[in-house]
Amino acid sequence: MSETPHLDILRSPLGRVRGLGSAHAGSAHWWAQRLTATALVPLTLWFIWSVVRLSTASHQAVADWLSAPIPLVLMLALVAITFHHLQLGLQVVIEDYVHEEPAKTASLVLSKTLCWLLALVCVVSVLKIGL
Repeated sequence: MSETPHLDILRSPLGRVRGLGSAHAGSAHWWAQRLTATALVPLTLWFIWSVVRLSTASHQAVADWLSAPIPLVLMLALVAITFHHLQLGLQVVIEDYVHEEPAKTASLVLSKTLCWLLALVCVVSVLKIGL
């Protein structure tokens, strides 16, 4: 019993991919990068302004300042958005420049894990000072 010939061999490389289209999976990632970058602009400016203003303050004065609701929430937002933006950027770099699948998967898991752990350490530190 013979199999029917595979017609794909008669097609050009362009003909094989034409009509497949995009998976549309990258647009959410792209938007997340742009939104986190946009949110980081005012948060970073606020953070720099706060550091300059509090540069001569004592530890207790900084702790008192951070214990107020607005600075505490803004600091936590800065930490969360910074590490999420970092993870998104690292993911793009790894996906673009690491070509072996096992190394790519391991790098993605490692970078995401490190970003989560560092964000958790920063959140706990901010909460420890602020509360």
